[in-house]
Amino acid sequence: MSDTNNTTYRFPTRFRWGTATSAHQVEGHQTNNDWWAAEVEGGYVYENQRAGVACDWWYSAEEDFDRMAETGQNAHRLSVEWSRIQPHPDTWDEAALMRYREMVEGLRARGIEPMLTLHHFTIPLWMAEQGGWENEQSPAWFEAYVDKVVAALGDLVDLWCTINEPMVLIGQGYLLGTWPPGKHNLGDAIQVGLNLARAHAAAYHAIHAAQPGAQVGLAKHMVVWRPHRFWLPTDQLVNRLVNRLSNHVILGAVTKGVVRILGKKYRIGGAARTLDWLGVNYYQRFRVGIKLWDALRNFIPGVSTDILHLGTKPGQQKGPGAWGEIHPRGLFESLRSVRRYGVPLYVTENGIPDEHDEYRPHFILAHLHQLWEALQRGIPVRGYYHWSLVDNFEWSEGYDPRFRFGLFGVDFKTQERIPRTSGRLYAEICKQRGISHDLVARYVPEAIPLLFPNHNEKR
Repeated sequence: MSDTNNTTYRFPTRFRWGTATSAHQVEGHQTNNDWWAAEVEGGYVYENQRAGVACDWWYSAEEDFDRMAETGQNAHRLSVEWSRIQPHPDTWDEAALMRYREMVEGLRARGIEPMLTLHHFTIPLWMAEQGGWENEQSPAWFEAYVDKVVAALGDLVDLWCTINEPMVLIGQGYLLGTWPPGKHNLGDAIQVGLNLARAHAAAYHAIHAAQPGAQVGLAKHMVVWRPHRFWLPTDQLVNRLVNRLSNHVILGAVTKGVVRILGKKYRIGGAARTLDWLGVNYYQRFRVGIKLWDALRNFIPGVSTDILHLGTKPGQQKGPGAWGEIHPRGLFESLRSVRRYGVPLYVTENGIPDEHDEYRPHFILAHLHQLWEALQRGIPVRGYYHWSLVDNFEWSEGYDPRFRFGLFGVDFKTQERIPRTSGRLYAEICKQRGISHDLVARYVPEAIPLLFPNHNEKR
């Protein structure tokens, strides 16, 4: 509710305020997964950088857990690294499991509820060498790994996230080829998508068999799409198609057990109704359309070209490089669009690449305001996990200074943490469980007309 007397946007008492991280991006000291191999091979990461020590979480995560507690967070989304736990097909590393147990216990001891992600993009080398997610055995491999993790950590974890951003993995790794395994193959992409849906379903049932009261979901990357040219029917059609494929196909698989891709229907046994909750990862908006001339040329034998236009609207704030438009209303739109699945929602990632912290304070306030609007419309959002607590290794962007997402900066040479204004702002929001006029006036006064347009009248 909005407190008109104190001019505050108040959030529910039990709302989860947190941050999100992933193992490969923060732990460091990893030499046994497909991303490590890609970094060694070269050609995938900015300036051929390697994750290396990253944020040194494998040995010192608890120092950052203290920062979470000090800034009033009561939740954190982290992942476990499959290749640490199962370094070889027939080997389980109990010491690695115990280290993860220490981490989760450390969060609990600080009053921070863990949400544990089981797959956040990386797979063990042994699996990659056998075709990775293309292999028909991959769902069974995943299920065995999940069984092991739940047996070790299930008494400490209630919220389980099976797979992070399946469509990003498919798009980057099997269509665009910018991530390992670097493919451009629609057939392989479809096969991987089907196996990821099967793996999620297998994990869902395995977790519930071991822990009936668990809450199991996945994190879905949502993009707001708009036609490149609103007046062009083909752009309108492409926009609808891309929105359905990128945002809703995988969700149909894990709620109805059916996938429809390019006119073909696939049934996935055991996948229907395998969501207890859904995570929304939201960052940006894109304009999409079709390059008509290139589309026509594609009918000429031997000609292969990119026929889609993907970009942003001139004059709109956007992120660096190919990053899309910064569009806070898109968070509300994304939450509204997934309400159809009938499960509780979490914002499992939301953030902005902003090395100098120029835009992040405004970004946080504007997006949380849209989340508050969603709550007022009865959309069941249970928590918000900002991406990220600290700067980290940002996949193909590596340590490119333009792609720093942390509420705390990181000097990767010394491992020093540098407090940012956005971190202090977020701490106050977490502690007061809301956004007050006074807080906005102190941190981002230019946002007052956006968040409190009638403030003077009310006073």
